[in-house]
Formats: sequence, structure tokens, C-alpha cells
Amino acid sequence: MAESGEKKPTGWLHTLVDYGPLLVFLGVYKFSQPEGGSEIAAVISGTGAFMVAAVIALAFSKWKFGKVSPMLILSTTLIIGFGALTIWLQDESFIQFKPTAIYLLFGAVLIIGWLRDRAWLQVLLEAAFEGVTHEGWLKLSRNWGFFFVFLAGLNEVMVRTMSFESWLWAKLWVFLPLTFLFTFTQIPMLLKHGLSLEDTDEVLKDEPPTG
Repeated sequence: MAESGEKKPTGWLHTLVDYGPLLVFLGVYKFSQPEGGSEIAAVISGTGAFMVAAVIALAFSKWKFGKVSPMLILSTTLIIGFGALTIWLQDESFIQFKPTAIYLLFGAVLIIGWLRDRAWLQVLLEAAFEGVTHEGWLKLSRNWGFFFVFLAGLNEVMVRTMSFESWLWAKLWVFLPLTFLFTFTQIPMLLKHGLSLEDTDEVLKDEPPTG
């Protein structure tokens, strides 16, 4: 349950906070592409806009909902770090590795927590699905941990087999649907571990941010 003064994000606002910066990246990159010139200039422009948009999204989350989840803080920090390396070294491979780093970090934290009987997903999301047991949270943390490892591998495959622009669009049209589908598949398990039918929409709202 949210603390006093905090508001629960609606579904579309949650998605906007998570994917708004990526849309800004796509837009700036697309309109900055030189005709017949080097692509790196568009990558640098898009990366700079991505970094600014990520910080704005984090600040908006704090202003609108009264809190920022640790996962969003970590992902924004990595966006700034890898984005700065991309701009400084003028090498798009750093911003492309950023999602892999995020997925591997979150995956390792959740899997290690699960092995130690700690449901770190609940802590990182600052979420509380009413009625869900400790066992349910452990299983959810484990499942998300392995899913993040899968996403890390998928991102590396796409980086090596796609153009930069195709990879950017894949983040929107592949990773977003996959994440939503995976989140939806966790609902039956949570229902077996105490989640009420009325709270199933909270599961979709509180999905972790993805690179």
C-alpha cells in the first residue's frame, strides 16, 4: 500500500516514464540523421536527448508519484554513465551495451536474492501486492531474474545482427511486447500465492523498467 502523500502511477503514466526517454531518443536520432553522412552525429544527438529525457522522467516520477523506485534510479544512472561514454568516445557500442548491463545487473541481484531466500524484486520496486506471500514474491523475483538474463542475451544478439536504427526500433517493438507478455504470464502464479483478482492490474503497473 502506498504511503501517505504518494500516488500510484496509472498504467499509461508508468509506461511513459519507462519508455518516454526511448521515444525521445528515436525521434531525435531520426531527425538528426545526415543524408549520406556519418551516422555517429545522429547517435550523439539522440544519446544526449536520451540522457536529458531520462533525468526528466525520473524527476517527473518523484513529483507525480512522490517516490522513485530503486530500479528506476539504477537504470537512469546507467543511462547517464553509458550515454556519457558514447558521447565522449563517439562510439554507439556503449549505448547499445547499456541495456545488457541493466539486464545483467538486475538479473544477478534478483537471482542471488532468490538463492538467499530474499525477494529483492519487492524491495527494488517498492511494490506491495496485497495478499501475496513471501513464497510468491520469491518466485516472482526468480522468474524476473532469469527473464532479465534472457533479455541481456537477446540484446547482444540484436546488436550484432541489426543496424543501429533497427536495434532502436526493436527496443520498442520487441522488448516492450515481450516484457508485457512476460508480466502477464506471472499473474496465474501470483494468484496461487495470495494475489486477489482485483489487484491483477497492479502487477502490470509495477513491472520493472527495462533498458
